[in-house]
Amino acid sequence: MQLFRSKPADAQEPERSDTTEVVDEDFSEYFKGIELISTDNDEVNPISSSSLANWESSLLAQPKNILARNVLSQTDIEKVIAKSDQASKLKDRFLFNTTVSTIGSPAFQNNQKSSGRCWIFAASNVFRTSVIKNYSLKEDEFQISQSYLFFYDKLEKANFFLDNIEATAADEPLDSRLTQHLLHDPVGDGGQWDMIINLVNKYGLVPHEVFPDNFQTTKSAGLNKFVTNNLRHYALKLRELVVKGASKSSIKTFKQGAVQEVYKILALTIGIPPKPSDEFVWEFLDKDGKYKHFKTNALDFYKTHVKYDAAAHFSLIHDPRNKYDELYTVDKLNNITGGKPIEYVNTEIEEIKNVAIKMLKDNEPIFFGSDVGKFGDRVTGVLDTTAYDYQSVFDVDSKLDKAQRLEVGASQMTHAMVITGVHIDPSTNKPVRWKIENSWGENSGNKGWYMMTDEWFDEYVYQIVSNKKYVTKKTFDVWKAKEFNVLPYYDPMGSLA
Repeated sequence: MQLFRSKPADAQEPERSDTTEVVDEDFSEYFKGIELISTDNDEVNPISSSSLANWESSLLAQPKNILARNVLSQTDIEKVIAKSDQASKLKDRFLFNTTVSTIGSPAFQNNQKSSGRCWIFAASNVFRTSVIKNYSLKEDEFQISQSYLFFYDKLEKANFFLDNIEATAADEPLDSRLTQHLLHDPVGDGGQWDMIINLVNKYGLVPHEVFPDNFQTTKSAGLNKFVTNNLRHYALKLRELVVKGASKSSIKTFKQGAVQEVYKILALTIGIPPKPSDEFVWEFLDKDGKYKHFKTNALDFYKTHVKYDAAAHFSLIHDPRNKYDELYTVDKLNNITGGKPIEYVNTEIEEIKNVAIKMLKDNEPIFFGSDVGKFGDRVTGVLDTTAYDYQSVFDVDSKLDKAQRLEVGASQMTHAMVITGVHIDPSTNKPVRWKIENSWGENSGNKGWYMMTDEWFDEYVYQIVSNKKYVTKKTFDVWKAKEFNVLPYYDPMGSLA
């Protein structure tokens, strides 16, 4: 810790002082990493001409800071602090000794572009792996329709929103924290694994060519804004109907009409998708060039051709704020009224990694949620907590642990991707780095592939999806018991990837 006593503005090097001259000795540990300059200023606000002069003098007394100022004023901060030594490059290689044998190509219909559909893409990439295996398809010629799920998710979210507005109208003021939370982003692009389960159970799946992307699905901000404004308008009317004592049949009719209006908006912008029972013909050439075709529908395609039981898979999370080996859900978080709730089994990070390794060794790709915006490079696709050296440039020590980051809003699940491999150190039998399939297209990362170090996994991975086959009996029993701890609607674990 550096502690300084005030000096004239023209001083070359501030004079050091003992900790006890500035702060209570009992609390000195709280000041680690903070450079203090003592002043005689008794004002409540520490910012004054005198203090500014002292801070400037202290800053410029170190030649390194002058160099840093010159560089940082002209260059992206992360480019300045990124490590480029050979040891870092060796550590962050795209080399993995355990990978799944089949996974669809990151280059084929796997770019969410300017939308927040990563959870749908991640789930679709897991589903398509099963189809590719089942029918010996070329990995760069098959994908699940993300827009099909996107359409019905938004329609269901609109209905779920109106149901919540009705349920809270009598007891919650318009400006209450809960009501404002409901109004904030009722049909946002984000979602979670259990929302995928709700969608595929009700609507099934279709191949990408049956309902492909269009402009609105790949650049969804304008559509979201328009639908949200309409839903807020309907919410005000619905609240008045409830407060003024309208009959249940009138309220039901109003909500049905409002949802129909949302359907019209979605149909005119995204297009009209097949209904779950509408027949279509799925035709393709397999790896050997043999033509095959099936007459099917969305529900049958999911059950008969995808053959992946999404409902048998559940989320393991690492949330060090809360007790491990317990089941959690989040209040008011869902996409389909009457659908299954969000279900998280909280467990230790080492257990999550053990499960992930078992899955990869069994050729199972892994849906996972993380905070991808931390210590990551979109160009190289490297996620590495040690790749950036803030300490050397800024002389700061502001590291928070994982629980603290959740508590203060510094981190949460922001993005869903798929883990497809791991590199295990032969000498220690411990994971070193993990291979990821992202959904940002082939021009991001290493041709669409990302890599996270094991340290990054510890700090910024919050969730993986697995099933009974790979978890401990204790973990599975916790999930099956359905004894929920309900987190509040504003909890960071309610964030949607």
